[in-house]
Amino acid sequence: MALRNIVKLGDPILNKKSRVVEKFDEKLAVLIDDMLETMYNSDGVGLAAVQVGILKRVVVIDVGEGPIELVNPEITLEEGEQRESEGCLSLPGKYGVTVRPKKVQVKAQDRIGKWHVYTGEDLKARAFCHEIDHLSGVLFTSRLANGKLEEI
Repeated sequence: MALRNIVKLGDPILNKKSRVVEKFDEKLAVLIDDMLETMYNSDGVGLAAVQVGILKRVVVIDVGEGPIELVNPEITLEEGEQRESEGCLSLPGKYGVTVRPKKVQVKAQDRIGKWHVYTGEDLKARAFCHEIDHLSGVLFTSRLANGKLEEI
């Protein structure tokens, strides 16, 4: 495993759409392992491949319940609404209150291509939505409740 550099706000890659993963091979497994190590090293709860400069539909998340690998994720259900503070490893030191679903269901593949369904509420729902947004080139700043970005 290796630490990867996290792309910061201002890099145009953050606004690009990620491509569907079609090859489930050792290269994908290495990317996922590196993303997990990078996320943990940065004290994050989620990381999308685009944030390490790779335009593939790959996300890793850990909200304290163990790592979740999402390849080609799709949100299949959204319920309720929550307004909570959110930050991003690509915007260090900045945060803002976002509007997100309170509960989501996500369908995704793992590193070997097997499909899984995950349900998340509260922080986990926010993490799923935040990271899956990255795959479409959308940053959390476009989901701000009051349009204000704060500094820590």
